[in-house]
Amino acid sequence: MSNGSISKVWFHPTRGASNWLWLSAFVVLMDQVTKALVVGSVKGKASFALLPILEIVYLENRGAAFSILHDAGGWQRWFFIMLALVVSVVLMLWLRKLRTPEQTVLAVGLSLVLGGALGNVIDRVWHGYVVDFIYFHWGTWDFPAFNIADTAISIGAVCLLIDAFFESGREKDKAVNAAAQAEKK
Repeated sequence: MSNGSISKVWFHPTRGASNWLWLSAFVVLMDQVTKALVVGSVKGKASFALLPILEIVYLENRGAAFSILHDAGGWQRWFFIMLALVVSVVLMLWLRKLRTPEQTVLAVGLSLVLGGALGNVIDRVWHGYVVDFIYFHWGTWDFPAFNIADTAISIGAVCLLIDAFFESGREKDKAVNAAAQAEKK
């Protein structure tokens, strides 16, 4: 397959991928740049406070969200890499089928999740763990450290929920309109 035919398949004005893969690439870039800055400036040193409730730290997360399975013996690295790659392929195929602007919120959500998944898989492949560095706390309460990729995944998931809510409304409107049209006949 030539480069011309690849661009016709993936980057076409009516395909969602042409409009949204840039957002995924931006998330990956920002995630990797911020992690490199943290590794270069914080690793092996004390954390530093940006605000009374926000610190920049250096943590190595060998598990999943909230360090689930972090001490599972090493198999989880390859499991999470394979899972993220499979999910990424599915998300790219889903993005390709979208028609914008009707599905803009869905496209943004999928693109953010895709970029976040790829950002974290890069860490797992290169380091064997994910670098987390954003740490919120308030008094005795704290939230597990996270990174830009995790933030993109979370915001993307919210976008997917919003789209699902609006999609159910659109389906209800279609059913009402179909019933009204049937009544007219």
